[in-house]
Amino acid sequence: MITKDMPITDIVSKYPETVEVFASYGMGCIGCMAARFENLEQGAMAHGIDVNKLVEDLNAKIKK
Repeated sequence: MITKDMPITDIVSKYPETVEVFASYGMGCIGCMAARFENLEQGAMAHGIDVNKLVEDLNAKIKK
């Protein structure tokens, strides 16, 4: 399960299928240097994204 306090790089490493979800939100997290240091909530806030909706969508993706 993905939570908002998880590092973005850990999420993408563990669940590569989440790249599509990040891209749909306009978060190019793979190439972003900040992704190495930010957790999901910090990254979402930096992009003006509702972190709870993002977490919901990421978890839905990994359950498929």
